[in-house]
Amino acid sequence: MTDSTQNTPNTDLAAAAADNKAWSGRFSEPVSELVKRYTASVFFDQRMAEQDIRGSLAHAAMLAKQGIITPQDLADIQRGMAQILGEIRADSFVWSLDAEDVHLNIERRLTTLVGDAGKRLHTGRSRNDQVATDIRLWLRDAIDQILILIGDFQRSILTLAEAHAATPMPGHTHLQVAQPVTFGHHLMAYFEMTLRDAERFRDVRQRTNRLPLGAAALAGTSFPIDREYVARELGFEGVCENSLDAVSDRDFAIEFCAAVAITMTHLSRLSEELILWMSPRFGFIDLADRFCTGSSIMPQKKNPDVPELVRGKTGRVNGHLVALLTLMKGQPLAYNKDNQEDKEPLFDAADTLIDTLRIYADMILGIRVKADAMRAALAQGFATATDLADYLVKKGLPFRDAHEAVALAVRAAEMRGCDLADFTLDELRAAMCHVSGAGERLAGDIASVLTIEGSLAARDHIGGTAPAQVRAAIARARQRLA
Repeated sequence: MTDSTQNTPNTDLAAAAADNKAWSGRFSEPVSELVKRYTASVFFDQRMAEQDIRGSLAHAAMLAKQGIITPQDLADIQRGMAQILGEIRADSFVWSLDAEDVHLNIERRLTTLVGDAGKRLHTGRSRNDQVATDIRLWLRDAIDQILILIGDFQRSILTLAEAHAATPMPGHTHLQVAQPVTFGHHLMAYFEMTLRDAERFRDVRQRTNRLPLGAAALAGTSFPIDREYVARELGFEGVCENSLDAVSDRDFAIEFCAAVAITMTHLSRLSEELILWMSPRFGFIDLADRFCTGSSIMPQKKNPDVPELVRGKTGRVNGHLVALLTLMKGQPLAYNKDNQEDKEPLFDAADTLIDTLRIYADMILGIRVKADAMRAALAQGFATATDLADYLVKKGLPFRDAHEAVALAVRAAEMRGCDLADFTLDELRAAMCHVSGAGERLAGDIASVLTIEGSLAARDHIGGTAPAQVRAAIARARQRLA
């Protein structure tokens, strides 16, 4: 009994060692299988494997430069990492739940391949600063990809806008017909939104591009490391200068998710318009069949599933932003296990935006515009009423009087069931007779003012919807993307 009691701690320690954790010598029993599965991140953080290897190779090179490990250790680490990278790219690397995360899986495999040199790699660093570095490297790569895809989407917008720089359509406020615009001008509004989106991602990249490695667990390291060297090797613009903040900061991830949420919101707004425009109630456009689906019961249906899904996925991305804000709001310094939950929202937000941009760059080019339906819709809402008011003001009538006079004319047109342009000059004067001085200011040139083309051409200034200005805006946009 005594022998059994005395042997139990040794048996427990042996079991813990057999569990082969990085910290197993401290514990008297292995982690339970349920906890192992609950705390493991390897099945989602393995996507950072190449970034982990890049960071480790830069760290190893610095250790060798500083004389902390030998040149032979470095050569062995480089050789082992090259093999591991090949295995990962060939999808032959065996990921282990026991090793918990991407970092320990790679380190475990490296030690198997090169022995003690693999065990020396972790000198002067912690998984806390290691994972913070990997995330920043991964996110930097994702931002670079997103910026390219935003550019592709913008070029698709410009191509369609240029083809329809003079195609009139109703502009809306409150979803009511307001004034004539061109379809090209309408599309260029989304180009402007994506310019701001790209600016935000470039800003996020700048703040992401700071090196945490060297902060170790939270307080730095006693080894004579050279953090600036590692930063240069990895293309970082500088180092995180406080070790506590370096390992615990996730501002860059929150900023990124905010930028994604805003971009997805812009794409969701476009999606809503595409859905409306494709509806028979509008009938302005048709989407290519490859972006639509049918109905299991109604054979006539052609549903705009892609835009609808973008609206839905935008809600999920917004949720990721809230999740990260909530994740960080109660954390004391420095690193906490809570931060393991930062990756899945971050990864999914990036994946969702990347896929959406790829699809939309193609989908925009496949839009068939129904110009006749757009023009016909302009006759339904007195779209040139503001032009008539502007005309009266230019003739000397105070704006508020002009506004009232045109409102009376619109009421008369509604009662008659016609458009303002259908009135004769005398009929238009009669409709305004209750506003002193309005009717006598009308002349024969009013007919050209009330045409759609006349309304569009009149707004000939930067930012206006005149076709010449739309083409000029497209030319400036192409120069920006060149």
